[in-house]
Amino acid sequence: MKHSLDALAVREMMPGFRGRFIHGENVTLAYWNIDRGALLPAHAHPHEQVVNVLDGVFELVVDEIPHVLRKGDVFTIPGNAPHSGRALTSCWILDVFCPIREDYRAA
Repeated sequence: MKHSLDALAVREMMPGFRGRFIHGENVTLAYWNIDRGALLPAHAHPHEQVVNVLDGVFELVVDEIPHVLRKGDVFTIPGNAPHSGRALTSCWILDVFCPIREDYRAA
């Protein structure tokens, strides 16, 4: 199925994190526009997550270890691993989740 990012609804899931979501049979793609300075609170979920930095610089903390990710960097987060972060610049990030993030489906 073809999707156009421009045609997808934008949802602010937390302050400074505006996402567009595509759901496949087994994965969720989350395209995030993130404001500089926006904070991702510490959390964990059962989904495996692959973080793809398309633009900007994001500090991701996984299992209490900080990682500075820049354009072109990819980071895998195992399911249930505690993580948090903050946007050091404005960012465009693609997160891939498996299995599907039901909580990211439009209400």
